[in-house]
Amino acid sequence: MNTVFKALNDATRREILELLKVQDMTAGDIADQFSMTKPSISHHLDLLKQAGLIEAEKKGQFIIYSLNTTVVDEILKWFIQLKK
Repeated sequence: MNTVFKALNDATRREILELLKVQDMTAGDIADQFSMTKPSISHHLDLLKQAGLIEAEKKGQFIIYSLNTTVVDEILKWFIQLKK
């Protein structure tokens, strides 16, 4: 769970999650939304993937990124249990 909180601690990664909430995207599509290098975006995507917040599926020569809500559900359950 520490990797999830570390991933969520960055504004760029939170913005990427917001983009993927709307639609699945390629790394290039995501990079076009930011004024940073593609390797920097790849680093952010890698951290989000390691945290389980996004999934990547290869389609042809592209990798399509999508939001993984399963991890978010687990975090919400954890917060609810803390409240009890």
